[in-house]
Amino acid sequence: MKRRVVITGMGIISPIGNTLEEAWDNAKNGRPGIGPITKYDATDRKAVLAGEIKNLDTEKYLDQSETRKMDNFTVYAMCAAAQAYADSGLEKSEEERDRWGVILSSGIGGIQTIEEEHDRGLEKGFDKVSPYYIPKAISNMAAGNIAIKYGLHGMCTCAVTACASAANGIGDAFRYIRDGYGDVMFAGGSEASVTPLCMGGFSALKALSKSDDPARASIPFDKDRSGFVMAEGAAVLVLEEYEHAVKRGAHIYAEIGGYGVTCDAYHMTALNPEVTQSSRCIKEAIADAGLAPEDVDYVNAHGTSTKMNDECETKAIKKAFGEHAYKLKISSTKSMTGHLLGASAAVEAVLTAKAIEEGFVPPTAGLQVPDEECDLDYTPGKGKEADIRCAISNSFGFGGHNATLLFKKV
Repeated sequence: MKRRVVITGMGIISPIGNTLEEAWDNAKNGRPGIGPITKYDATDRKAVLAGEIKNLDTEKYLDQSETRKMDNFTVYAMCAAAQAYADSGLEKSEEERDRWGVILSSGIGGIQTIEEEHDRGLEKGFDKVSPYYIPKAISNMAAGNIAIKYGLHGMCTCAVTACASAANGIGDAFRYIRDGYGDVMFAGGSEASVTPLCMGGFSALKALSKSDDPARASIPFDKDRSGFVMAEGAAVLVLEEYEHAVKRGAHIYAEIGGYGVTCDAYHMTALNPEVTQSSRCIKEAIADAGLAPEDVDYVNAHGTSTKMNDECETKAIKKAFGEHAYKLKISSTKSMTGHLLGASAAVEAVLTAKAIEEGFVPPTAGLQVPDEECDLDYTPGKGKEADIRCAISNSFGFGGHNATLLFKKV
């Protein structure tokens, strides 16, 4: 018998806020966290805007002796995990943690460390790089450090599937609990890729917005969209078996009911315009939950603000939902956060769970100019109250990775 899985704790470090309350308030009210790049000199660079983390007091969560051994992507993950752990109330638990685990994803990992240590190697010789270089850079180290911090002896791993990474991590953690392998999982994603090399790489792909106007840069589904805005941060959700959560009187935000995962197997970076597999992914998540397309009320879209993604996602939603697509409430919270790559689905999972809990659809904040190819209800400009019984969140990554998570009201 498949077990139910619920969300009992959430933490977030994001461009729109470094606490759950702050991030949700800004998302509800359509306040973007995008601005000029401050992490390096972006003068004469093609991309000059990003969704950076602002005013994060890491000492609330970590000692300086810990942070100096971690890349920023691990620091962000540890801060978000500390919030989620406190929020869940699990610190009061005295049970053995052999059935507690973590899947913390990252698409890029410690790219800042790689860039800095490469420069150091060129200057001083490569045998002189930091002894912390490898443990700071490798993508699984956020998961490893969370497991060490909280004594999690169950499954500990890192899903790396580009922009679908955190969705796969959360989905795999959901299945791990549902199928009886564990009772508690920390799941989410972290990214710290606002760096000269990483930004240059995505610029070379012509994937980034060149706009210098924060209000018109990350504008999913808008006819004038020209690329995504790079962002950084982390989000962690505590997933728990339903009876385990009820027994200890935990607060439950929402239930994870289904997970769909497919691969386009088409192109390294482009989506398949036939949307056969992306639409099947959506349908698989709904079927996995034992529901019908008409049961879904809200879609937190992948909505990157690139021409191809937004058109293809619109087609995929139409193909998966049929006529019901025109009744769906849809929004892209990347209009406010920017695109956190491997962490994006984790941030969107947090915001989707809050949308269900509070009955409120956050807006696609910058959407102003309708696109005839994107003709669904994307909640332009301003959010709205709604009874959300069931919602999905889509994620599509380079390599053809498709993942859809389904959330529902408990």
